[in-house]
Amino acid sequence: MSESTHAPLSAPTLDVSPMKTGEKVKEKDAIQCVADGIVYGIRSGQMVPGQHLVEADLTRRFGVSRGSLREGLKRLAAIGIVTLTRYRGAFISALDRKGVGDLLDVLEPLCTLAAELAAQNKPTSDAVAELQQIAQSLTRDGDGNGRATYLEMRRRFYDLLIEIGGNTELKNVIPLARTDLFRAQFDTVQTKDQRKLHAGGYGKIADAVLEGDPAKAARAVRKHFASTRKTLVELPDQAFPATLGSKS
Repeated sequence: MSESTHAPLSAPTLDVSPMKTGEKVKEKDAIQCVADGIVYGIRSGQMVPGQHLVEADLTRRFGVSRGSLREGLKRLAAIGIVTLTRYRGAFISALDRKGVGDLLDVLEPLCTLAAELAAQNKPTSDAVAELQQIAQSLTRDGDGNGRATYLEMRRRFYDLLIEIGGNTELKNVIPLARTDLFRAQFDTVQTKDQRKLHAGGYGKIADAVLEGDPAKAARAVRKHFASTRKTLVELPDQAFPATLGSKS
């Protein structure tokens, strides 16, 4: 077994923190600042799967100590966002094609349950209005513009489904943070039609919840995931850079 040396997706200039360069943060907040900043970097496209994370750049950008930075990286490594290697340092994790498929296998039944429960619970008019508004925004933004906003809205869509359904444990077990990785990988290579197909699925799920039809909601989620799997098969190999330092 040898270490993979596949290159990451093209890495942009690092400029990812919501903090101003050099601005200091309280130590108790520093670790969360690192975690939030890197997640934002992935969602916005300013960080890419497979990218090497340079300590000096990140400590300066986030205004934190090396110790706080390393703790933040460990926190992200624990949920699979960052890969830590002994000799090469830290990298943004990247999923291969099988890894994305495995993640979808985990996500689908959990998201199906969330949608079924939301439909059963007959949500309030305010909750339905917000869910539909998010779905409309996702459909509108599914043309490839504003990736950070798209991924934030997508996260809110699932959070709201869970809130409506009332099973709070789902929020703890659905690995939504990991899905940002493969969405980042997909974004650079998928076609406009593939983006629109995926984005349109949220509206169908929202409509089923509005109708209070759990079976229809479950079908909408399964169809949504089927379209993602179809895209997964169709995408070129360049969408799946191996994480540097991973075993192959």
